[in-house]
Amino acid sequence: MLTFLGFAMIATFLVLIMMKKMSPIAALVLIPALFCVFAGKGAHLGDYVIEGVGKLAPTAAMLMFAIVYFGLMIDVGLFDPIVRGILRFCKADPMRVVVGTAVLAAIVSLDGDGSTTFMITVSAMYPLYKRLGLSLVVMTGVAATANGVMNTLPWGGPTARAATALKLDAADIFVPMIPALAVGLLFVFALAYVLGLRERRRVGALALPGQKAPEDVKGVGDVQEDLVGAATGSTAQTVSAGPVVSSAGTGPGPAAASTSPSTSPSTATSGAGSGPDPEGGFQGLDPDRPTLRPRLYWFNAGLTVALLTAMIMEWLPIPVLFLLGAALALTVNFPHMPDQKARIAAHADNVLNVAGMVFAAAVFTGVLTGTGMVKDMADWLVGAIPEGMGPHMALVTGLLSLPLTYFMSNDGFYFGVLPVLAEAGAAHGVSPLEIARASLVGQALHMSSPLVPAVYVLVGMARVEFGDHTRFTVKWAALTSLVVLAAGMLFGII
Repeated sequence: MLTFLGFAMIATFLVLIMMKKMSPIAALVLIPALFCVFAGKGAHLGDYVIEGVGKLAPTAAMLMFAIVYFGLMIDVGLFDPIVRGILRFCKADPMRVVVGTAVLAAIVSLDGDGSTTFMITVSAMYPLYKRLGLSLVVMTGVAATANGVMNTLPWGGPTARAATALKLDAADIFVPMIPALAVGLLFVFALAYVLGLRERRRVGALALPGQKAPEDVKGVGDVQEDLVGAATGSTAQTVSAGPVVSSAGTGPGPAAASTSPSTSPSTATSGAGSGPDPEGGFQGLDPDRPTLRPRLYWFNAGLTVALLTAMIMEWLPIPVLFLLGAALALTVNFPHMPDQKARIAAHADNVLNVAGMVFAAAVFTGVLTGTGMVKDMADWLVGAIPEGMGPHMALVTGLLSLPLTYFMSNDGFYFGVLPVLAEAGAAHGVSPLEIARASLVGQALHMSSPLVPAVYVLVGMARVEFGDHTRFTVKWAALTSLVVLAAGMLFGII
């Protein structure tokens, strides 16, 4: 009974948010509460929620202060050189923009934290997507999938969990998986290239002021008048150097756009608007915004490097690190109290949205775990494996990692399900190392799970509906995971 209710609860949640019948926060709270009553355990709902909130409170604290910290770094101009470098590479070509998104997300993912990756990636790429009228779900989908592949780094979480659960060395699990993961990352880049070509065909050839359109692009896309120059009959369009676009759709059609000198979508939080380069090129972030602190650039860069180093070395818990980092960055960059209040207020919207989403997710995970739905679902899936598949338990583990890491937390999968799969594999002579490696392949899909707090940072900063992101991303992320699995089997790793 609990197995059926668990799957029904997850299915109901996904259907309602993808059809936009409920907001994610409302669905994360009301649907599990209703199914808790259906399971006959409504009297324990409070206990389940409090337990779930307790487990996710450190994550919520980390996200809150991480958003403030990186928002401040965007305000003061730390990432402006990165944005300019990406824009020089992209040259207003939609294909290059999408590929640049994948490359940037993969590089930033080296820090092992999804929230950090998404904040930096969206902050850098959001202005360009808005200005060119590109689909924002392409940005979120590519970023999430690239980060999912890189999430398998030993300090990223899943590999460490698998090693702990099966009492193995993390290096023995991860190092042999590098070729398969490299194939998966190359597939993400290829996917970004294909999606970029599709966006190029949709919006046509574009050129920012002072740049030439790519010569290999033919035809003119349907782009809004305030995004293009006067020469609409040519094969290249020129993006206006005026105020940044203040709104854009995320669907497949061209974005409806309007302009406002006071509107600033360069990030979802910062107030650092886009603007033209003094030399005529597109800057991405307003080079004249009052929050810039050029004299403190190296202090902020050093602080960020020290913060990321401390995260990787695990000198302090991540929430504590971001709390200290945010407080120090705020005090040094904005020593006057009114300025500090203004910066906190500028980022309050994102902080509230993300923290609210995390605590709402605590209701969902609390009910799933507290009622025993997760355990029953896992036992049912393991028990449904045919006896003849015993010698192929590594393949089975890889395939199961896709739905299980999507519908469950990594803790639930690696500490609850993986040991059972490893034991079943050992009975048929399958090495626990193979089982552990196979368990990593589903991470590309996992990073778009509604149970992953970082995904709410991604969609929140990109102003994308979670349902739109899910509908677009799941198929590509699942395909990426299958590519990693196939590469692992081809190389004899799994």
